[in-house]
Amino acid sequence: MNGSSDISKANATFENENRVLDIVSLYPKDMNIYGDYGNVLTIMRRAELYGYKPVLHEYNVGDLWPERVDMILGGGGQDHGQSRVTEDLFARADAIRGLAEDGVPMLMICGLYQLFGEYFETVEGQKLQGIGILGEHTVGQDVRMIGNLVEHSADFGDIVGYENHSGRTSLEDGTQPLGLVDSENCGNNGKDHTEGARKYNVIGTYMHGSVLPKNPRLADFLIRTAVQNRYGEFSPKQTDAQRAELAKLDELAERAREVAVTRPR
Repeated sequence: MNGSSDISKANATFENENRVLDIVSLYPKDMNIYGDYGNVLTIMRRAELYGYKPVLHEYNVGDLWPERVDMILGGGGQDHGQSRVTEDLFARADAIRGLAEDGVPMLMICGLYQLFGEYFETVEGQKLQGIGILGEHTVGQDVRMIGNLVEHSADFGDIVGYENHSGRTSLEDGTQPLGLVDSENCGNNGKDHTEGARKYNVIGTYMHGSVLPKNPRLADFLIRTAVQNRYGEFSPKQTDAQRAELAKLDELAERAREVAVTRPR
């Protein structure tokens, strides 16, 4: 018993010293539009600058699911892309739901935001069932909602991004929006002023752009939550150069936000 215990302690110490984070990019071949892969790049770089070691697992249809998952990032795509990934997503639904219930942070953009809900009905009437993590459903329309977008979030301040979608998403009772938009913005459906959805540590949003480079508070929430789930606490170990680079990224993000909010829809 003592020998096994010593080995377990040694392995745990080794893991902590490595400060590894296993990041899954979900369906990057089919669901990566309007620069959504920039969210993955942002998480990888910011995690490194906090002194962690992110390991990227790009998961596409038919791939082996990673043994360890600390965060999942998914992007948007065209309707045909959603159709291609739906069957595979359902095959992984129980595992992903279990991770969500365990508090694993996830960010789903546009098309995958829709598929993480109850269903997505295309403008042609095809109904794609979702995996039911986020309490919402979407119905496609002929008119698209396009333009720069600012939403107000209690936890993340103002979030700046770009929406381009025809789906009208409705939140179900008890589902929290990511934020609220002003009357000139569309958000989930152009009617109730909501944008995005949150449940557990899962965030769904229509924000492209990509969204995380311009919204470091949101990126850091995902990183901090992933670290706390795996290691119990968030404890950055940074060099002066890493701190300086992180500060520069935050400065550039603020400048990008200032430009974005002045551009007309």
